[in-house]
Amino acid sequence: MPSANLQMMNKQDLTKLQQLTTPKMTKYFPWTPSPKQTAFLLLDNLEAFYGGAVGGGKSVALLGAALQYVDIPGYNALLLRRTYSDLVLPGALLDLAKEILSPWIWKKEVHFLEKEKRFMFPSGANLVFGYLDSEQDKYRYQSSAFHFIGFDELTQFTETQYTYLFSRIRRRSDSGIPPRMRSASNPDGNLEWVKQRFVVEGPSKGRIFIPAKLEDNPHLDQESYEESLAELDPVTRLRLREGNWEIKEEGTLFKRDWFQTLQEHQLPEYMRTLRYWDFAASEDPNKPGRTSKGKDPDYTVGLLLGEYRGIYYVLDVKRFRLNPEATELKVQQTAMEDGYTTSIYFEEEPGSAGKHMIDYYAREILKGYPVRGNKETGSKILRANPVSAAAERGNIKILEAPWNGDFLDELALFPTKGCHDDQIDALSGAFRMLKLAVNLEAVPTEVGVGSSYWRNIM
Repeated sequence: MPSANLQMMNKQDLTKLQQLTTPKMTKYFPWTPSPKQTAFLLLDNLEAFYGGAVGGGKSVALLGAALQYVDIPGYNALLLRRTYSDLVLPGALLDLAKEILSPWIWKKEVHFLEKEKRFMFPSGANLVFGYLDSEQDKYRYQSSAFHFIGFDELTQFTETQYTYLFSRIRRRSDSGIPPRMRSASNPDGNLEWVKQRFVVEGPSKGRIFIPAKLEDNPHLDQESYEESLAELDPVTRLRLREGNWEIKEEGTLFKRDWFQTLQEHQLPEYMRTLRYWDFAASEDPNKPGRTSKGKDPDYTVGLLLGEYRGIYYVLDVKRFRLNPEATELKVQQTAMEDGYTTSIYFEEEPGSAGKHMIDYYAREILKGYPVRGNKETGSKILRANPVSAAAERGNIKILEAPWNGDFLDELALFPTKGCHDDQIDALSGAFRMLKLAVNLEAVPTEVGVGSSYWRNIM
């Protein structure tokens, strides 16, 4: 709201606005909630779900929601983990509750009953921690009644465990405490039913989903957490870092075990080779000096593909985000490494700009090298289909190198909602051009002379 309008508001209106945007809290939750946590704590509807990516503060949000009414006599809240071992893990929700409430436990204002895993407050309110290790464990609570039930890591529970606990939410007709079912989780484990309930059906059923990411939690050391997440496999990383509910364990076009990895001495002595470039417009936003942190733009990719007797060899992948000047230098250096016998293709963008770019590279940056453009048509999936078929037959092999992991990760996710498909595009383009193009090395001028493609075939 513009500051001028705020100045025009009277004190009473400002007080009302503050009340509407400030959730009910007690002294037993001493932290200042983040904006996403605040939104979660303001809700008074029956069912809500918080989370998505790791680091978004879901555990604190869930515990904060459970503690909102502990100052009211008769209030009862239940927080659940799937197993007992999950419940008592160091740093888990119960451990966090002990840490937050320790000043009042020490003063004997709040009592913790270890055997029952229950906190008792001066008002007579109770916060109970439990678990549902088996499907039958849900009946352990059939004689209990709670104003609040919270599921931590909801995707670890079954849908029937979750829905049964609705029968345990009750309140007196004259109670001012809203009945609430709250949950939090990352998109992992039994994610399909959770996704269906909150992401797909949520808006039409009055179930509120508040997605939160690492960037939404100002209390966390985001940089060190980011480094830890970088070590995960790509599917888990996309789920936990981005809160991606759509990503599957594996794509439908490529499987990792289709690609045999070879060492250099296992490669054919003579191959036709082609370097295919797929350019991106952005440089790395996370490098020092840049202000637009956290984004993940496309990469520029130059893939070197070789072919011999119908077998294709991915020999090298250059993958980077650089400014135009640095990109030109990198492309030039790569051409020098590949040599003049390697054809160079660029994916040609639509319109005159694409033609001018290729002409510029051919005349200025790669003078003397065999440079051509390729105007792609059809969808990325359609262009990747021939490559997928060749890979499934075992006809595409990979030179062992440090870039293998990122390359295979991208292939394994395609065409699901992975972050990038730049290496796929470069591979598809190189494969198509190498099948169609006949470079000078392939001309059988004299059998067995020089590096003729036809040498030793007969």
